[in-house]
Amino acid sequence: MTESRSGGRCYEDFVVGMVIRHTLGRTVTAADNTWFTLLTVNPNPIHFNRHYAAQTEFRQPLVNSTFTLALVTGLSVADVSQYAVNLGWDEVRMPAPVFEGDTIYAQTEVLTTRESKSRPHMGLVEIKTTGFKQDGTVVLTFRRTILVYKRGHVPQLPAPSPR
Repeated sequence: MTESRSGGRCYEDFVVGMVIRHTLGRTVTAADNTWFTLLTVNPNPIHFNRHYAAQTEFRQPLVNSTFTLALVTGLSVADVSQYAVNLGWDEVRMPAPVFEGDTIYAQTEVLTTRESKSRPHMGLVEIKTTGFKQDGTVVLTFRRTILVYKRGHVPQLPAPSPR
């Protein structure tokens, strides 16, 4: 089953084998790459020095791999972890480079679900997310485990009240 929708899911909404195509894509800019690299104190010049990068096999700056991880995770949040707590990433793989100007998309497959033994109002969901470029080239895969609220237990945002 493949599904596209925007909005958070509760634990009961996840079905093993479900594939979720995340509707948003995002084009990576030079500013994204430079700022993220500098904010995370990564001194590798392949991310921010065009002269240096031109001398490598890539001939242009590589997008910081942790930016790509953060971006692909972010593309999936509205669909899979808006009502969840992230417990970690596993098996992070980057089979192809990302360059400034690439547009990144993502999809997620539900691998396993189980109720939480220590938090009866939540359940554990294991997912595999794939990030890919505008031409379909896979640039990132990872497994992620999330702790998701069950229906009726999602923290509520306050509603405005007239005074």
